[in-house]
Amino acid sequence: MTQNQVEPVNKTSVTLLGLGAMGTALARAWLAAGHPLTVWNRTPARAEAVAAEGARVADSAATAVAANTLIVVCLLDDASVDEALAGADLTGRDLVNLTTTTPAQARARAEWARERGARYLDGGIMAVPPMIGVPEAGGYVFYSGSRELFEEHHETLGVPAGTVHVGDDAGFAALHDVALLSAMYGMFAGAAHAFALIRKENIDPASLAPLLADWLVAMAPSVHQTAEQLRSGDYTKGVVSNLAMQTAGTPTFLNTAEEQGVSPELLAPYFELMHRRLAEGSGEEDLTGVVDLLVR
Repeated sequence: MTQNQVEPVNKTSVTLLGLGAMGTALARAWLAAGHPLTVWNRTPARAEAVAAEGARVADSAATAVAANTLIVVCLLDDASVDEALAGADLTGRDLVNLTTTTPAQARARAEWARERGARYLDGGIMAVPPMIGVPEAGGYVFYSGSRELFEEHHETLGVPAGTVHVGDDAGFAALHDVALLSAMYGMFAGAAHAFALIRKENIDPASLAPLLADWLVAMAPSVHQTAEQLRSGDYTKGVVSNLAMQTAGTPTFLNTAEEQGVSPELLAPYFELMHRRLAEGSGEEDLTGVVDLLVR
């Protein structure tokens, strides 16, 4: 080796089970970064593209698991994980499950892995496939479970997307994932209602869109105040527009929807919760008390 040559760095070998859109994106990110990769997919044809890029294709999930210590699973659902790993020997393996599941399923899978001699890490991917392997896209993955495993493989796991370890409880990654996505769908619901209101008018949706986006961005920081009120138990702290005032305004939203021929079904349930909280709480509160009504 000459003075100017750089000694090659040994990259961690990875086994990846599942080559759907997300799995394929993960595979390509690890291959591009120089990680030896063994893959398996239920439909072998799906492996052809990454095989052409350097991946080794295993003829079974068990064979793929046997090839490496670090096993990453990205399948359809929890039942698919059961089926794929049924015949695999997980002794001494590090199992990272990026399959979308519930927190309870993640906790059960962690115990399942432990009983089979494997360390376990659960993951919730906060990205879509085009964001994988593109750091500037801002995608990341929530991880929970074995912190030791996370720290040991942090560099490798960080290749496809950023990493955030949210706790030793294996269910926390799935919980964070669903919590954020639930808020996203709530935002989508509000945006859908807003566009529906102007749908029959001579208003270009493209002219409303930047106003709507800016307004949602301006309102987003309110989650910090909600969090602080939940932590302290004082729902009147820092209130700008109280529950009584906001509840009094709900008929305007419902009447406007009726005038515009728009169903109120996306807004009405939230307004009903506001009225319930007002009936049993304090009008000086923020809207935070609605959270307590949702918790059974």
